[in-house]
Amino acid sequence: MEKIKYGIIGAGTMAREHVQNIALIEKAEVSCFADPHQPSLDQCQNLLDTKVPEFKNHLEMIDKNLADVYLISSPNFTHIQILKDVMKSGKHILVEKPLCTKTADCLEIQKLSKNYPGIIWTAMEYRYMPPVSKFIELIDRKQIGDLKMLSIREHRFPFLKKINDWNRFEKFTGGTLVEKCCHFFDLMRFIIKSEPISVYASGKQDVNHLDETYNGKTPDIIDNAYVIVNFANGTRSLLELCMFAENSEMQEELTAVGSIGKLETAVPSNESGKLSSVLRIGMRNGETKKENIEVDKKIIEAGHHHGSTYYEHLAFLNAIKNKSEPEVSLNDGLVAVAIGEAAEKSIKEGRLVFINEILN
Repeated sequence: MEKIKYGIIGAGTMAREHVQNIALIEKAEVSCFADPHQPSLDQCQNLLDTKVPEFKNHLEMIDKNLADVYLISSPNFTHIQILKDVMKSGKHILVEKPLCTKTADCLEIQKLSKNYPGIIWTAMEYRYMPPVSKFIELIDRKQIGDLKMLSIREHRFPFLKKINDWNRFEKFTGGTLVEKCCHFFDLMRFIIKSEPISVYASGKQDVNHLDETYNGKTPDIIDNAYVIVNFANGTRSLLELCMFAENSEMQEELTAVGSIGKLETAVPSNESGKLSSVLRIGMRNGETKKENIEVDKKIIEAGHHHGSTYYEHLAFLNAIKNKSEPEVSLNDGLVAVAIGEAAEKSIKEGRLVFINEILN
């Protein structure tokens, strides 16, 4: 079978992670890049055994018809227009999170996608982290009974440097709780299997980027927050985010509490060098079980997301092969952005925000 050819739009940090993971998959390859920044293109090309065509403009790349799949990993604020351009090709699309920076733009893309011939997949790779996948599987199997509470904690490093430092401002990112945390809001909804009703958040920019200025403006992105999301089935979920906690052994920690037990796991930070995580079940009757979840070293070394990008590509390629629905749909990407937008609004206005305010 011929390899699936990826055309990558946006050749920054996340693109390089995708390139390294695609290289591990026998049935896929990168066929071309598009990015206006030559050093970024050079860095991606250096990861390949053989140089592929590159373009300064994604429209030129689309016009050459060199790809089966377009992977959009460009800055957040460019997604809306690039999606519109790429959708004219009818090709399969893998678009990095967040789908767009605003819920209104996500709704527009969803409307345009009606009867689209290809697969459009929103890249929410946290679902595919091996310890998280097992965590979700055990919740689905009712190992802890009916899920009542879900908490996610991420303690990590500040936002990385980007070209022109676009990620320092809410205008270009959608805000931290959209840009960074849509992953976690997607996880909440996917695990709880219910729709969000309301959001209450408390957060602030306390430490990061306060000594930086760009054209006379200081960055305005939140660096720590608590976000509570209430779901239609009565389950509630909490996100705790801190982006000035570099020296953490575990970058993400997840806890689910059900009617008969509690489930815990964690995802190691890249700096820890750990290849495995422990998944623990503590039952109310006193029973305790532990399982070690390990990831192959080559897969860990191919990115910053504990192997999840590799497993997401396998699932994406499988959907293409079987002509099946995407596991992470445009609607999933849309609702994740809506929760993040509601959380940002809650902080600004100091109140509970209902999701219908954002979606309508």
